[in-house]
Amino acid sequence: MDELKPASKPRTETPSTVLTAPDVLITHEDIDRAHDRDRVRATRTQRGMWSRTRLLWLLVGPGILVMLGENDGPSMLSYAATGARYGIGFFVPFVVLTFLMACVVQEMTVRLGAATHRGHAELIFDRFGPFWGWFSMIDLMVGNFLTLVTEFIAIRAGLGYFGIPPAISVLGAWLVLFAALMAHRYWTWERVTLVAALCNLVFVPVALLSHPHWGAIGSALFTWKPLPGGLTQQTILILLSNIGATVTPWMLFFQQSAIADKGLTTHDIRFGRIDTVLGAALAALAALATIVATAPLFAHGMSTGNFEAAEFAQALQPFVGHWGSALFALGMFEAGMVAAVTISTSSAYAFGEVAHRPHSLNLPFQQGKSFYLVLILEAAAAAGLVLIPGIPLVYIVLLVNVIAVLAMPPALLFLYMLVNDREIMGDLVSPMWANILALAVVVILVGAGILFGISVIAPHALVPLGGR
Repeated sequence: MDELKPASKPRTETPSTVLTAPDVLITHEDIDRAHDRDRVRATRTQRGMWSRTRLLWLLVGPGILVMLGENDGPSMLSYAATGARYGIGFFVPFVVLTFLMACVVQEMTVRLGAATHRGHAELIFDRFGPFWGWFSMIDLMVGNFLTLVTEFIAIRAGLGYFGIPPAISVLGAWLVLFAALMAHRYWTWERVTLVAALCNLVFVPVALLSHPHWGAIGSALFTWKPLPGGLTQQTILILLSNIGATVTPWMLFFQQSAIADKGLTTHDIRFGRIDTVLGAALAALAALATIVATAPLFAHGMSTGNFEAAEFAQALQPFVGHWGSALFALGMFEAGMVAAVTISTSSAYAFGEVAHRPHSLNLPFQQGKSFYLVLILEAAAAAGLVLIPGIPLVYIVLLVNVIAVLAMPPALLFLYMLVNDREIMGDLVSPMWANILALAVVVILVGAGILFGISVIAPHALVPLGGR
């Protein structure tokens, strides 16, 4: 079992812990993870297309989950607002670019998680000291909490289309999140969440029902039209919101911790990359479909400045029919629900890693009490805020994506230093081409942040790039 390298994480002795040798403890989560690795190793010894397909099925998960999880409530509302306000010309290729950026960033977390078997917050704590470890964890949890608020906004708005009262929709979603943890098994949690995440593709039939102009979409992809209305404060907000819909700090923490919890090793990095690219392709397809689906609102000059999910669904009914509108609303609910599960899990992972508490979805509740309580209580607090009357929901949604963009460069700096640390990465340190791509992503994010600062401080200094 040389492939089964145990993760370097604190172990807490419990009644189910088995003492096998002096100072060597095998815990409940180790046993569950070993069973998963046994299946992987047995499949590797077989030959044929079926065996390779089964191996891919066993190893994928974190990449698809993190990409489709980032297609969350605020992201899909951002894409809907983009299509409704600006059409497809500029933003179709721009969104494709943002997902390419996400692939560059998340590939580094794949290598880091497989090489170290440790979560992102734990590595920051160990390599840069307790201050930075706690700082990164608290920063993540604050950002995640704000994002969770927007997820429950999407859940409330999506189910509101069907006349479900806000209190029932929000409480029901929180109970679903709680129920998803009851298996106490990473594999089961991942498969159930993965199936739910794939429902993000419900936006594809909505786009088809809008009868898109395929020639215009192809032209937009390969010619990259000018930005409608030029570079204004509003367009910069949408630009940053679209970037924040695909590249955010929680993704680094979640995917690396999920890879460690799943037990992926250096033998699995190639499949981890496939998992990430596949997730990005599926998420990009759903994002582009949302822009295409709402583009008719732009073409007909409809004002959508303060639309929520239910209002978008209602406005789309003349163009996609009743079923299309219902699918759109269900898609918003699904986006918020899956993201609420994955984002709250990333907070729980980070807390456990920095506080040196047990942190695994393979743990029973009593053994992972702090892990599960952080996950459940953070989601409960966010859900409660959404029920406060008079909160400006649409503005919060866009603002949270902008905050995610502004918080990303410091997070990328830690990631860059870790993947280039030969002491922990060995031969898996980032090659030159990967470092160049990572630097390009940082430059784009910093540039977007500077533009946003200019738009707030001196909006008249912006130079229009052209008009519609």
